[in-house]
Amino acid sequence: MISNITYENLKNVNTEFELEFKGKFSDFLLSGWCILGKEVENFENEYADYCNAQYCIGVANGLDALVIGLRSLDFPNNSEILVPSNTYIASILAIINAGHTPILVEPNIHTYNLNPALIIEKITPKTKAILVVHLYGQPAEMDKIVEIATKYQLEIIEDCAQAHGAKINDQVVGTFGKIGAHSFYPTKNLGALGDAGAITTNDKVLYEKIKALRNYGSEKKYYNKYLGFNSRLDELQATFLRIKLQKLNQINKHKRHLATLYDEHLTKDVIKPQVISNCYHVYHIYNVRTKLRDELKKYLFNLGISTEIHYPVSPNLQEGYHHLFKNKSYPIGEEIHKTTLSLPISYSTTKSQVLEVCSAVNSFFKQNGLC
Repeated sequence: MISNITYENLKNVNTEFELEFKGKFSDFLLSGWCILGKEVENFENEYADYCNAQYCIGVANGLDALVIGLRSLDFPNNSEILVPSNTYIASILAIINAGHTPILVEPNIHTYNLNPALIIEKITPKTKAILVVHLYGQPAEMDKIVEIATKYQLEIIEDCAQAHGAKINDQVVGTFGKIGAHSFYPTKNLGALGDAGAITTNDKVLYEKIKALRNYGSEKKYYNKYLGFNSRLDELQATFLRIKLQKLNQINKHKRHLATLYDEHLTKDVIKPQVISNCYHVYHIYNVRTKLRDELKKYLFNLGISTEIHYPVSPNLQEGYHHLFKNKSYPIGEEIHKTTLSLPISYSTTKSQVLEVCSAVNSFFKQNGLC
């Protein structure tokens, strides 16, 4: 029997919001206000409250959130910014686009997040910040990272693109450092219906500056205080995000339940996610690892089960980045990229589908004589 289990189905994800979306779209049309209106302001206030942050500034996308966040901190040109060697390329591209130099630090092979034990050896007089990525929805070890940053007088920027609502000891990510950068790309736990992003901060001076930077560097129309950007959260996307924000806890709870099923029913022949203590993982991605990754992916595809790879190529091996990392090896990050596979864990994925995926994965290893 051939299944039809998609990795992600945005039509199904957004079906329960359809009537509210249509109603709010009508309100949007009638308002006659398209850019930086009440919907953006309301979403910013509501998302700041959700994150227990003082301030939130809506921007066009998650990459812009990182770039503008970095630019707002006024580091000297070509400052060194520490970043995980296995992150999505946006984290590294943001550092470059902000005029700085990415310095790759290997992750913890078990959690896939930045390994605090390896940070200190990468710090030089040019190091100004640590760009922490809460990969797959699990917070990094922020207590240790904050301690290191404080000791060496480094700023912390958090890439929260995959971790809406993730917590350590009830503190929401995006509030541990100076800047939290958030993406609301449609597949995220809190996903818009197009590109969208935001920056959180507890610093009022930065808040005012970032508000200006996103809007041509202008605090007052036609008066440009900074070299800025055109990166404004769309009024319509803010409307949709306000609707979905009300269900974010429910979305996270659903995905956490599916992750528990995977944990319980998947064979031990795959390496499952390991969660640090006092951590609330929101499972934007449920990844497993195996040296038979490509064979397993093909096997599942032939059964009608779609999977993804986050991510197939290590940043240091990307063609456009060879010049930055030539003659440098990052074996832990590279091992993760070679072996990781993401299983379906959408808001639209059902319990029965997860159990079917587990059965298929387990059958693959039995057929290969590994169970």
